[in-house]
Amino acid sequence: MGKFSDVPHDSAHKHVTGKAVYIDDMPLLRGLLHLQIGLSTRAHARIISVDLDAVRTAPGVVCILTHKDIPAINDVSPTGSGDDPVFATDTVVYAGQAIFAVAATSLAAARYATAMAKIDYEDLPAVLTLDDARAAKSDLEPAQVMSNGDADAAIENAQHQLSGRLRIGGQDHFYLESQAAQCVPGEDNDLTVYSSTQHPSEVQHLIAHMLGRPSHNVTVQVRRMGGAFGGKETQAALIAAITALATCKTGRPARLVLDRDDDMVLTGKRHDFEIDYHCGFDDTGRLAGVCLDMAARCGCSMDLSAAINDRAMFHADNTYYLNKAHILSRRLRTNTVSATAFRGFGGPQGMMVIERVMDEIACVLSKDPLDVRKVNLYGGEGRDFTPYGQRVTDNIAPELIDELAHDADYAKRRNDVHAFNASHQYVRRGIALTPVKFGISFTTGFLNQAGALVHIYTDGSVHLNHGGTEMGQGLNTKIAQVVAEEFQIAVDQVKITATDTDKVPNTSATAASSGTDLNGMAAQRAAQTIKARLAEFAGGEAGCATEDVIFAGGRVIADDRDWSFATLVKEAYLARVSLSSTGFYATPDIYYDRSSHSGRPFYYYAYGAAISEVEIDVLTGESKILRVDILHDVGKSINPALDIGQIEGGFVQGAGWLTSEELVFDEQGILRTHAPSTYKIPACADRPAIFNVALFERGENLEDTIHRSKAVGEPPLMLAISVFSALTDAVASIDDYKTLPDLHAPATPESILQAITALKHEAKP
Repeated sequence: MGKFSDVPHDSAHKHVTGKAVYIDDMPLLRGLLHLQIGLSTRAHARIISVDLDAVRTAPGVVCILTHKDIPAINDVSPTGSGDDPVFATDTVVYAGQAIFAVAATSLAAARYATAMAKIDYEDLPAVLTLDDARAAKSDLEPAQVMSNGDADAAIENAQHQLSGRLRIGGQDHFYLESQAAQCVPGEDNDLTVYSSTQHPSEVQHLIAHMLGRPSHNVTVQVRRMGGAFGGKETQAALIAAITALATCKTGRPARLVLDRDDDMVLTGKRHDFEIDYHCGFDDTGRLAGVCLDMAARCGCSMDLSAAINDRAMFHADNTYYLNKAHILSRRLRTNTVSATAFRGFGGPQGMMVIERVMDEIACVLSKDPLDVRKVNLYGGEGRDFTPYGQRVTDNIAPELIDELAHDADYAKRRNDVHAFNASHQYVRRGIALTPVKFGISFTTGFLNQAGALVHIYTDGSVHLNHGGTEMGQGLNTKIAQVVAEEFQIAVDQVKITATDTDKVPNTSATAASSGTDLNGMAAQRAAQTIKARLAEFAGGEAGCATEDVIFAGGRVIADDRDWSFATLVKEAYLARVSLSSTGFYATPDIYYDRSSHSGRPFYYYAYGAAISEVEIDVLTGESKILRVDILHDVGKSINPALDIGQIEGGFVQGAGWLTSEELVFDEQGILRTHAPSTYKIPACADRPAIFNVALFERGENLEDTIHRSKAVGEPPLMLAISVFSALTDAVASIDDYKTLPDLHAPATPESILQAITALKHEAKP
């Protein structure tokens, strides 16, 4: 009650004891069918024949599902683009695409039978790389342009110019719980689907769409996910749809839980980018103009690539004023798994290129990169508009950067790094401070809405349901705190139940870092409605005005009357006062014209900054992060412990993306890094030995968000760009900082060693 505090995650004790129930932990129902998907082994091919006779007669097989079994629409595309079939029909468009599924009495039987399928293909030309896609002109949509002024002229007239290219690799979500769903049949053709999804309503609608049934026949429920990071925003729909189809065909419950290899091959990744940059600047390092040409490998379908690449354009400025900018974005189709949402949703790729520009300007001018960054920050009259026309009114980047640089002793440590490098031949260090400005809101406008449902029972306990989903980030805990604060009761009196489409309909995905912003406000409004009824009742009983009724410390006080919360609730019930309410919230004051890529797409910005210090082995290219200092703004924190956890986790995941997580497709388009043995996520030993994280104490959201808090899910990931810049700095020391090394992401040991070799070769007289 009262001030917000470090309330533990509502499922923390279940996580550490193994008692948290995920879909694959649910009790096995009588007659439960286990599913396995038959996947394509070709990147692009015509299906000549599919022989499933041996599969059909294998032990334990109950049925086989193909596109011919779908009653209505063979599609689970999130935007209605129609290019995400449940099962392939005549053609496969990536290696790993679903062709059929087997339903059997055990998982072992389903796997055994699936392996007996015989599929003949006729290979077709495959577009696998961005170079292939450019040559084939395989654009998913026309190239998009964001522009503010004549950038070419500004660059030409500037004192200095530079050009370059940055390659940024993709990333697998590597959630601990793989994609999973279970479907249970009910009366009147009803289906209850338990899905590990960030978007229950979308799963509901797509299943109904596939089956040709109304949405009210399908209920989707989500208690928790074992991680998601965007990978369960659209990708969960296919898994849930196949389970629902199996249940419809057999009348039996069905479960599909992907193993790690199948999950990595079948499901989407972060988009990899190649970005060409050309810019002009003056002797201080201030940009006069910048041109960016962004090419993204989108994979075989549209998925969410339009919005993701839009957000990359929106964040190509990061915290910097781009006086004249021309940003071109190309979204290219390839015969690889469809790229999809991933924490940051395109923003990280956009920020990466402008941070590379800052590092290169500093190298050209022999300046500290931090000085170049500071001279380019938003601030002052006329330097507060983004390339898309939104005014930056909440800019705290300069203040936050200065505080971090001072508290973490950046200047001294940079000098120490230079001294270390001067005396070490085979081990070099680097240091960098990079900021983050991340826009908060869905750029798809209608998604900026949420609903909630609150009941109070006669003993004073509260039941809360909302449209957000819990994937480990602590959303449920924060929203329980919001409701408890409204009623001034203990948090443990508020119970949040599984997200359920039959309680809160038409929900938006828990994404875009907006889970607490949207659902917290909706829950607060539902609670306020009931609270107003209770206050009116209490005022009537005490003979005082409603506004004089006080809720505090688990009690309700009205004039000379004093009730416990539970006692007042019971009396209100006996007086026939409604103790239930829905709540609804829609984000105000946002708009976006996609035809011109202009408007005010974001309600506010979240800010942060990080200093990373790294070390590399010049002989092997191996690297490690020595120390990280982070100062991040979360506004008025609802739960500081959860926010710090999100900052730490986001940073480490971002560092993995930029250093060790490498997706390798071979010449046939087959993903070769599809297991922990070949795909390296950060482990405990990769965590920096010194890891200081602080919340910006003076932070407060200028907009009317829930208790003036700010989103914290995605922005911290981009703090890890400081690691990449620090690695660049370390490699640059080999040539005495005269040349910016040609280092690309991920900066694996191989990539670092190649950059070192190239730099040594260029340095030879």
